[in-house]
Amino acid sequence: DIPANITILPLPPRSPELNPVENVWLFMRNIWLSNRIFRTYDDIVDIACHAWNQLVDQPWRIMSLGLRQWAHGL
Repeated sequence: DIPANITILPLPPRSPELNPVENVWLFMRNIWLSNRIFRTYDDIVDIACHAWNQLVDQPWRIMSLGLRQWAHGL
């Protein structure tokens, strides 16, 4: 039995997009982390933290990256 507060969504076959965080990582790599040379481990951490903080300041971007058209009926 399915509770009244749960909606079953049919999932598309072979759904690689079921993990929306993959879009977040792809966006961060494309915008802030690609085409760079890191001299030290600390450089990597600093730039990754900067990228993450930039993304956190854009909640609308996070929502759009995680939006699934098939799940929201858009």
